[in-house]
Amino acid sequence: MDNQTTFWVVFNVLVALLLYLDLGVINRKSHVIKMKEALLWSVFWVLLALIFNVGIYLFYESPLGLSKNDAAWQFLTGYVIERSLSIDNIFVFVILFAYFDVPAKYQHKVLFWGIIGALVSRGIFIFAGVVLINKFAFLIYVLGAFLIFTGVKLMFQNDRKLEPEKNPVLRLFKKFFKVTTDYHGGDFFVRLKHGLYATPLFIVLIVIETTDIIFAVDSIPAILAVTRDPFIVYSSNIFAILGLRALYFAMANLVELFHYLNYGLSLILVFVGVKMIINHYYAAHVIPTELSLLVILILLASSIILSLKYPKKKKS
Repeated sequence: MDNQTTFWVVFNVLVALLLYLDLGVINRKSHVIKMKEALLWSVFWVLLALIFNVGIYLFYESPLGLSKNDAAWQFLTGYVIERSLSIDNIFVFVILFAYFDVPAKYQHKVLFWGIIGALVSRGIFIFAGVVLINKFAFLIYVLGAFLIFTGVKLMFQNDRKLEPEKNPVLRLFKKFFKVTTDYHGGDFFVRLKHGLYATPLFIVLIVIETTDIIFAVDSIPAILAVTRDPFIVYSSNIFAILGLRALYFAMANLVELFHYLNYGLSLILVFVGVKMIINHYYAAHVIPTELSLLVILILLASSIILSLKYPKKKKS
C-alpha cells in the first residue's frame, strides 16, 4: 500500500477499534459519568490526537506536496479549531438534555450514537467541500465571507433558545412513527401493545444529529481555511468529535462559567475567514499556519480567563 492508503486504513481501523472498546467493553453498562472519569477520558483523547500528530510529522506524505512539518502544523491547527468550536456543541447538549429531562446514565449512549452519525455526515461535508473548492476556486471567498458573517452573528447571540418541536426532521419523523411519553431504559425503540414505538431517547438523538449538521456548516469551512488535504481535514475533525463526549461530561456543570467564550469563538471564526480570503487572494501563506494557531489559542484562552476573572452576575 502507498503512504496515503496506509494512513487512511490505519486511521479508520483505529477509530473503529476505539469506538468498539468504548461502547462494547468499557461502557457496556449504562452509568453516570463522573467528573474524574470524564477528565481522564478527555486527557486520553487529547494525548491520542497529539501522538497521531507526531505520526503525521514523522511518516505522512501529503498528496498536495506539503512537507511533513507543514502537514503536522496544519493537523494541529485544524484540531485546535475544531476542538474549540466543538465547545459550542456542549452548550446545546446541556440545554437539550435538560429540555428532555434525559437521565444522566443514558446521556453517554445518546452522545455515542450521535457521534457515529457525525462521523458520516462530517465525512460527506469534508469531501464535498474539498472537491468543490478545488473545482471552483471562487468558493474560497464565499466560505471566507460566510465564516466572518457567522462569527459576527455569534458575537451578538446572547440567548441560546432550543425549540426541538420546530425541528423539521423531528416533525417529519413523528408523522410516520409513534413516540412514547416515557423513557424505557436505554432503548431507542420499544414494542408495545399497539406496535413499535420510538422512545424520547431516540427523539433526543434525532435533534442531536440534525444540530450537528448545522454546526458542521460552520466548522468544515473553518478547517478548510487551514488545509485542503482531505486526510488532515478529516482526521483532525474526527479526533475533535471523538473527544467531545468526554469534554461534555467534564464541562457540563461549568459551561455557565464561560460566558465570554462566545466572543472568543466568534473572533476565531472571523480570523479564520479573513485568513482564508487573504491567503487565497495573494496565492501565498501571508498568514502562516503557526501564527494562526497562536492567535486561535490566545483568543480561546483570553475568553476563558476573562470569564473566570469577571464572573457573570446572577439575575435576582
